[in-house]
Amino acid sequence: MNTPLPFSTWLYFGAQSINLTTAVMSVAMAAIVGAEIAGNDTLATLPYGVQFLTLMMATYPASRLMSRLGRRRGFMIGNVFLAAAGALGYLAVQGESFVLLAIAHGTLGIYIAFANFNRFAATDGLREGLKSRAMSLVVAGGVLAAIIGPLASSVLWNISGYGHFALSYSLFIPLAILATCIATALPKSASQPPRESTDDDIATPHRLLKQRRVLLAIAVSALGYGVMNLLMIQASLHMHALDTPFHSVNTAIQWHVLAMFIPSFFTGRLINRFGHQFIVTLGLGLLVTTALLNVATEGWLSMALTLIVLGLGWNFTYIGGGALLAHTIGDSSRAVRLQGINDMAIAVMATLGAFLPAVLQATIGWQTTNLITAVLCAMMLLWVMLVLSRRRHGAFVSGAA
Repeated sequence: MNTPLPFSTWLYFGAQSINLTTAVMSVAMAAIVGAEIAGNDTLATLPYGVQFLTLMMATYPASRLMSRLGRRRGFMIGNVFLAAAGALGYLAVQGESFVLLAIAHGTLGIYIAFANFNRFAATDGLREGLKSRAMSLVVAGGVLAAIIGPLASSVLWNISGYGHFALSYSLFIPLAILATCIATALPKSASQPPRESTDDDIATPHRLLKQRRVLLAIAVSALGYGVMNLLMIQASLHMHALDTPFHSVNTAIQWHVLAMFIPSFFTGRLINRFGHQFIVTLGLGLLVTTALLNVATEGWLSMALTLIVLGLGWNFTYIGGGALLAHTIGDSSRAVRLQGINDMAIAVMATLGAFLPAVLQATIGWQTTNLITAVLCAMMLLWVMLVLSRRRHGAFVSGAA
């Protein structure tokens, strides 16, 4: 019999949908508003870069706060930063202040650092068979974000009497209120700090980091995220260099985003049926396939198809690596801090993936970039096979004995 997920999972799904909606909106707004206010295209992406930087810096402190105060209080603190980002963004646009715009995006990055823990919070207290499904469903909130984010930005970006995107930023305030209502409705267990483990050999983050499975789970998620960000952004630059019409580039990216999140509705079930190793291996294999196809083919249609494959590869590495980590470390407060280390590693790779595309496109080019990413993903794939296959073989021998 298929056990249903608890109602709290759907609350986390709603909270993650809000998180990803703000992230999608920031992608659409940051560079355009930055260029308009700064009057200099070279500074256009600086506010978005500040957002990634604060996200990276705030991730581990956010996990420490949650380990001390509980998930609910942690999310509520994050929601305050979302509301502040909305107010600061509105004032920055209306006052044409570039510095205030950068601060607004930095504040948004802090909110995202807290909100990204929705996927791990959804697994707290669940038995093993439900953890992967819960995490997968929460990540599926990106499907709503892929629809709502661009729609909200396009409707609110040019309203008479307001600067471009001023009302789009102000939308963050009611979204923060809604996210706080969701946090208030979370079960009582979410308001309590996670239990302290009595087994130091298992619970200490430093010792956990020495476990190969933990390091592998973190590395898979981080590499998958970094490669996805890198190739997605550089693909748009490459298509632009090929004189591809903007609407065609936009269509390809939209299909890519949908491919990232739609599989989340069933990735958890696939993990339960085939195991962590199969999903992670499949994800890395798809990333290698993406890179090799980009080297071997050319043109908009082939790139649109490889972007879809890239989205699928990201989904299986991100959810597969996260589910493997949740399975390995459990639910203790020290495990929450380890989740912070995991998300900080992801943030570092995502930041590199955001800043490197233009540099790599100008220096080594599209095909060489793809060859390098193919080699990196293939090396990670080999590590997965060595670590997880050895674990499975060891368990088999132990059971046979």
